Amino acid sequence: MPFGDNTFKTAFSVDNIIFGFDKDHLKILLIKRKEEPFAGQWALPGDIVRPDEDLRDSAFRVLDQLTGVTDVHLEQVFTFGKVDRHPKGRVITVAYYSLINIADVDIRAASFAEKVAWKEVRSIESLAFDHFKIMHTCLSKLQRDVKYKPIGFELLPKYFTLTELQKLYEAVLEADLDKRNFRKKILKMNILHTTHELQSNVAHRPAKLFAFDKEKYEEAKKNGVNFEL
Repeated sequence: MPFGDNTFKTAFSVDNIIFGFDKDHLKILLIKRKEEPFAGQWALPGDIVRPDEDLRDSAFRVLDQLTGVTDVHLEQVFTFGKVDRHPKGRVITVAYYSLINIADVDIRAASFAEKVAWKEVRSIESLAFDHFKIMHTCLSKLQRDVKYKPIGFELLPKYFTLTELQKLYEAVLEADLDKRNFRKKILKMNILHTTHELQSNVAHRPAKLFAFDKEKYEEAKKNGVNFEL
């Protein structure tokens, strides 16, 4: 639902922060706006909540409408209500975030999204509105979460190496981790099982492939884990 030509006094909106992991980099799904305000700038997939819809329903609708992404788990994170955050009036926005496997979704731009793309988080210097702040608020939450719950099932392919899993944690935490210590802690969580298979088509010595034990993974997420790295 475009903003239109008229200004408004107060409105609610939703913004979606969708994180993915690809080629050793943490990425976020963004749209390039083709309408004012901020036409031609990259932004989070967000829009005004319709009068007849719930917030959560609005978040799913907007994400689908602008990017084509559906069937994801959205978690409400924070509410942003700075008075001047929108040039057309008072807009209070509710941020939702999700972790998804980039390979599992097809994206397409529609509505007022001129383009839709995955961008490396660390390469982003600015976004429309206060979306840069919203992105980093959700990134901070993700960085806290990785210390108390497992991540990876949503972000990695079905089969992966321990090196790939470590690179995921390093991308999220923006830090280099000790290889031996990381493997000791991740294996102690008892959420992985070996597939007894090796990498294929690699120039180096092929590494063992692992997979998540879905039942144990979900149990660990529910109960919380101590994974201080």
